[in-house]
Amino acid sequence: MEESYRQLKLEVEKCRKCDLWRESKHHILGEGPLNSKIMLVGLGPGYHENIEGRPFVGAAGKLLNNLLTLAGLERGEVYITNVIKCYLPDNKAADEQVKTCGQYLDRQIDLLKPKVVIALGSVATKYLFEKHGLQYTSMDKLHGRILKVESLTCNRFIVAMYHPASALYNPSMKEVLEKDWKKLGEALLKILTESF
Repeated sequence: MEESYRQLKLEVEKCRKCDLWRESKHHILGEGPLNSKIMLVGLGPGYHENIEGRPFVGAAGKLLNNLLTLAGLERGEVYITNVIKCYLPDNKAADEQVKTCGQYLDRQIDLLKPKVVIALGSVATKYLFEKHGLQYTSMDKLHGRILKVESLTCNRFIVAMYHPASALYNPSMKEVLEKDWKKLGEALLKILTESF
C-alpha cells in the first residue's frame, strides 16, 4: 500500500489537469497515518495550506483540531485530505475541477480503506454522497448524520459535517459544530469496535 500511495502522491504533484496548479506552491495529497480508520475530507487548500504544504493548518484547521478533541480524537490519529489537491484562491471549485480532482480522492479512499469518512462541508458531502449512492439534500438537514454504506466493494460510514470555516464566517455556528462533533465522538466509540 505504501508504494501505491507514493505513486499516487507523485501523480498528484505532477498533475496539470486543470489551471489550479499554476498558483499552487504545493499539491497536497493528504496527511496522517495511512492505516487510520478515520478519513476527513474538506474542500481544498487555502492560503496557509498552500504555503505549508499541509491540509487544514489555517484558522479552520485550528478549529478542526479543537473539534477533533471534542470527539475524543487527536489530529495525529486521523487522515486528513481534500477533494481538491491544489490551492483554491477563493475557496470555490468548479464542478469540472471537483470531478477531475475527485478521481484522486476516489483512489485515496480505495487505497486507504477508512472505516469512517467525514465530509467537511457541502462540496465534500455532495461528492462523497454521490460516490456512495446516497441522496444529498442540504447541509442543514444532513449535518451530524452518520450513514452506513454496504456493498460488495465497500463497507464504511459516511458522516456529513459542516466545514469548520462555517463557524469562522458565522460565529453562531460554532455551537452547532461542537454539538455535532461531541455526538460523533460518542458514536465513534461504537462504530470503531463494531465488526461488519
